[in-house]
Amino acid sequence: MPTVWTNSGIGGKAMEALRINGARLWQSLMEMARIGATPRGGVCRVALTDVDRQGRDLFIRWAREAGCEVEIDQMGNIFARRAGTDNTLPPVLTGSHLDTQPTGGKFDGVYGVLAGLEVVRTLNDHHYATRHPVEVVVWTNEEGSRFAPSMVASGVFAGAYTLDYGLSLADLQGVTIGQELDRIGYAGLRPCGGQPVHTYFEAHIEQGPILEAARRTIGVVQGLQGQRWFDCTVQGMESHAGTTPMPRRRDALVGAMRMVQAVQDAALAQAPFGVGTVGQMLVHPNSRNVIPGRVDCSIDLRHPDDAALTAMAEAVHAALDRLGELQLTGSLHEIWYAPPTPFHSGPIAAVRRAAEGLHLPHMDMISGAGHDAKYLAQVCPSAMIFIPCKDGISHNEIEDASPADVAAGCDVLLQAILETATPH
Repeated sequence: MPTVWTNSGIGGKAMEALRINGARLWQSLMEMARIGATPRGGVCRVALTDVDRQGRDLFIRWAREAGCEVEIDQMGNIFARRAGTDNTLPPVLTGSHLDTQPTGGKFDGVYGVLAGLEVVRTLNDHHYATRHPVEVVVWTNEEGSRFAPSMVASGVFAGAYTLDYGLSLADLQGVTIGQELDRIGYAGLRPCGGQPVHTYFEAHIEQGPILEAARRTIGVVQGLQGQRWFDCTVQGMESHAGTTPMPRRRDALVGAMRMVQAVQDAALAQAPFGVGTVGQMLVHPNSRNVIPGRVDCSIDLRHPDDAALTAMAEAVHAALDRLGELQLTGSLHEIWYAPPTPFHSGPIAAVRRAAEGLHLPHMDMISGAGHDAKYLAQVCPSAMIFIPCKDGISHNEIEDASPADVAAGCDVLLQAILETATPH
């Protein structure tokens, strides 16, 4: 059973004086970063691989050492619960993810998980009892790098996807999430979703340059921009690279390049907030002296305004329709649509009050990246806390953040959780 600490009369100004142990948090981040460490100083801990299992195992060991009760649900999400004085109340939930991009960094996702764990450790240090239980969560497959779409496990938790759909998602080798959860020992028994949550907070690096440029330590995130993901196929015909005259070619790669340009143009037409990316491309038969007969690629469109996002998608569809000019055909299959998601005024205000009380420079902002908080916002009041990352770089092995900013964001998380989990 987890230890339930007594409050010892802590409250008001004394509560505001609580601070996390920044050195301990930093040490935990660096220790976790050794699991899947890359030669260039980054991390490769792709979802449901053996190194992901090692990271999960380490988190669970630390959570149990902090007196938490640990449960794993059917999508492999991990919940580490610190009891409250009234365990009939729904928990205040905080966390993020441990999986990374193939060339990821030390902070994306893992910062939110270990910041939540540091909040628990700090509450233990001060023998502080919250009224609501506090839970730290690790969401499965947030990145969507191996299994698309991203954030599928939090989506199942929120009821946006069925469990069968989540478990059936396959990687490029045809291996499913369900198979990998079984293989690494993280196919849990707890139902995925259906449990009430009082509030959700997620701490994260910004993954962009805005906070650093504005010289602000804390981003008070108002919501997430919308996203539309497509799988695109351009179909032509393979033929000999040396004997097929240029006018007679049906080169699928030329058509794919037109689609890439269309994505670029669609985003630029919705400046300054529109962004579009083709991040994955498979060329068939991928032979040096064969004209490509088919190209499969991904398309990622994002904008904080849903009408603009729709206009971007329509522009890309129009480009697909013009592939006939090259004697090519194509298909565009939308695999994920996430409308812009506003967060809730209560937890947003708690984050802002925490930053103000700690005298930290802060600003309101919209998240350009997707996060599990998008789906949690569908089931409970939710908010996010951003801290700067060096040069705004993320999804890269050189991703970096300062120890001072890491500690500051966690202190804001602590104060927001204290206010929410122990209402006065």
